Amino acid sequence: MLPLAVLLLVATHQAIAAPSATSLQTDLTFLFQNDLNWPTAPDHKGTILISKFGTRAQGAAACAELNESLLTTDGPYFESDTKSLLTYLNINSRYYKQKFWVESTPDAPCSVISLPGALQSVSCNSQFPTFCSQSAPYRRNTDVDPNPAYQVQVESKKLTVVGTRDHLSFRFLGIPYADHFERFSYSKPFSGVGTINALNYGSPCTQSSGGSEDCLFLNIYTPYLPQNPARSKNLKPVMFWIHGGGFTSGEGSDSIYDGGNMVSRSDVVVVSINYRLGALGFLALEDGVTNGNFGIADQITALQWVKEHIADFGGDPSLVTIHGQSAGAGSVRALLASPPAFGLFQGAIAQSNLGGFGYAATYSKYLTIQEQYASFGGALVSSVGCAGSPNVLACLRALPASNIISASNGPRYIVVDGKFITTDQLQVNNGQAARAHVMFGWMRDDGADFIGAFPTTNSTLTSALLGAGLSSDVVKKVVGSNLFPTPLGTNSLQNLFNVTSRIGTDGQFRCIDQATLIAAAKHDVFPSVWAYQFDRSYGGYEPVPGTCNPPPTSAFPNGDPSQPYYRCHSGELYYMFGTLGQDSQPFRDANDLLLSQYAVDMWGSFARTQNPNPSAYFLAARGYTNTTKMLQQTGGWNKVTPREKMPLRIIDAPPTNSQWLEEKQCDLLGYPFTFYG
Repeated sequence: MLPLAVLLLVATHQAIAAPSATSLQTDLTFLFQNDLNWPTAPDHKGTILISKFGTRAQGAAACAELNESLLTTDGPYFESDTKSLLTYLNINSRYYKQKFWVESTPDAPCSVISLPGALQSVSCNSQFPTFCSQSAPYRRNTDVDPNPAYQVQVESKKLTVVGTRDHLSFRFLGIPYADHFERFSYSKPFSGVGTINALNYGSPCTQSSGGSEDCLFLNIYTPYLPQNPARSKNLKPVMFWIHGGGFTSGEGSDSIYDGGNMVSRSDVVVVSINYRLGALGFLALEDGVTNGNFGIADQITALQWVKEHIADFGGDPSLVTIHGQSAGAGSVRALLASPPAFGLFQGAIAQSNLGGFGYAATYSKYLTIQEQYASFGGALVSSVGCAGSPNVLACLRALPASNIISASNGPRYIVVDGKFITTDQLQVNNGQAARAHVMFGWMRDDGADFIGAFPTTNSTLTSALLGAGLSSDVVKKVVGSNLFPTPLGTNSLQNLFNVTSRIGTDGQFRCIDQATLIAAAKHDVFPSVWAYQFDRSYGGYEPVPGTCNPPPTSAFPNGDPSQPYYRCHSGELYYMFGTLGQDSQPFRDANDLLLSQYAVDMWGSFARTQNPNPSAYFLAARGYTNTTKMLQQTGGWNKVTPREKMPLRIIDAPPTNSQWLEEKQCDLLGYPFTFYG
């Protein structure tokens, strides 16, 4: 049985097929000069480039097939935006000093535009590529009943995928990447044929808030649809996003993760995915068959789909960067250790990977199937009434999914299954890992809300740390040392929370990741290694209310980032996706916009070049002056090497470079820089 998303388009869409690069016999390139400054975004025009050379009439006819006209040359940002877009196209040898058809003016009945943005009149029978208008509005996360005028389709192998576009990119949503699967079995790449309606997001995977088991969908945001992918020299780097949520919640269609900004600003293809969660994604039984890691296997299935199909959507299958945050970062770490994933990606970014004591431990140190079953799986089997069944697996498969997902303390842990995960941790001292360029980082106060509840009047540092999972021996060392001094503020409970936040960040994020990168660079496990700490945040994971946002002032009613606040887990996501300022998260000060521009530029640069330092050549061509000025003032990001004294990039506005942090503290907690050898 095929997933419900695989449908022939409804009758209103069947009458006239959506245009495609194939039907128009031309590459389609989406261009938008995205400065991420959303108060002025409606005043910036986008364009769709028709690469095929033709007369003015032929260019206009191609635009009409897209329900557009030739690009008009008015608007407050047209001159500056077009100059930047032309400059960027000019570095492509195919478009060097090229003229493009645009809408006529009274003085030039057949008008073309070229660098430096000047219009000129030419013979209407001349042959040039064409700039079409791009009238689709900004529709992020409002994907119900999109206007048929903006639809476009892609033929990929035996599939026809009908998507749409908005103000930022071509969008193909809710594409099934796996065949229908039986619960607690491993997914396989989608083998269906026919037409897929990719106009709406697919269901999230089953979790406490809802969802469905028919959930293995991915979304593609792209700036480029090639006529002939096999011959194209313009395929774009691919950024493959894995959402977080503790392996129990989340979805690739979360509005924070909309890929349009990264696509339009960085000239990359963005893919986001769903994968099975909770016990449905991670339960392992001691039956030799049900070996867990179904959610990790789903991610590999999605990568296999991308390898097979992404070129048809303009992406380069040989230049894929996986990136994820929290449990998504734990997934990235696991994929770096997973032999079936080797070769499916060339870069990896882990944002706030957990590891160390307490809750964080299993994200970097994997359980055996027996350990998982003894502590979690067996209890679940009993709680849902399958313990006495002669066939436990059949019993579990017969239950409603909600019964399994709602069981308390159900398994959600990566295990050593022998196929997808073969070692109990990522090997960073002997080279048994994917040969991918890696970038690991964390938030400055990543552990603030992971150490436990906010202190009460009866709390002590000892009770707080024991409750968070530290051993009594380590707690005695911490309490008896002067390495984690308690602040002397007037609020004693806040002072205690400040200390536990620091210990939680060190012991559950910073120390393990620093040790990982130090060992990886020492043993040359990865082609290149990069490290960062994010020192500005916007919102984030906040089970303790009031910890993750700066206080408002009369000058900064949305919060003053210069005032003390915790840089919380997930607080970098709006910045690096460029989605800050688009919903109910207004810019708090000028640096919010600057850091959003810089973060998108870094992540995009890593995807294009495996180096998070955007090249001056690229920045100049795109007209990204703010990032250019920031790098000129602060210098570049240093690669992690055994000899580099300042290997850590502190990401803020402005950024700085730093030595490794908290060395003595990490040693005291039992996670020294030499933890992995």
